[in-house]
Amino acid sequence: MPSIISCTFTMPINKPGSLDFKNTFKSADFLDKIALIFAVWFGTGLFPGIPGTIGSIGAVPLYLVMSLFEAKFQGIFVFIITIVAIWSSHRGEQLLCSNDPGLIVIDEVSGFLLTVLFIPLTVFNLVAGLFLFRLFDIIKPYPIKKIEEWRGGFGIVFDDLLAGVYAHLSLLLIIYLLKFMGYQV
Repeated sequence: MPSIISCTFTMPINKPGSLDFKNTFKSADFLDKIALIFAVWFGTGLFPGIPGTIGSIGAVPLYLVMSLFEAKFQGIFVFIITIVAIWSSHRGEQLLCSNDPGLIVIDEVSGFLLTVLFIPLTVFNLVAGLFLFRLFDIIKPYPIKKIEEWRGGFGIVFDDLLAGVYAHLSLLLIIYLLKFMGYQV
């Protein structure tokens, strides 16, 4: 039976150090523990300072595995991760009694994987994709900032998915331009 949570979101708390993650995790039931583990992406969201960047880097092993499969399986893989991201970030937000806490980074995992979806694995594509995703996730061009205002798992994840779309299209353009100029990428 899920834990009963009674809290209201009075103000967003986005500093990992300000949340009592350890006590929340200890008192959570099994399914809530699973949600929290996914939400903080196996602990990468608990790193102080730049949890979103560390969480995005934490998605790199998935990109390496994902790149071994055909395109249709890559798409299914990103879809499944996105569903898990929506569920776990929504539940994590409830358990932590905080609106979109910074330590929830599975949304960055989902957004980064969308950035590199169907992109061949090379060191350049990996680094450029990571950089572009974080750039769009941080600067939040329209309508990402509006989507970020949505509540719950959808709001937490969909702004990162849109940043992933912007980063994906930008990466495709950069790859095309570099190939057009004769560079091997």
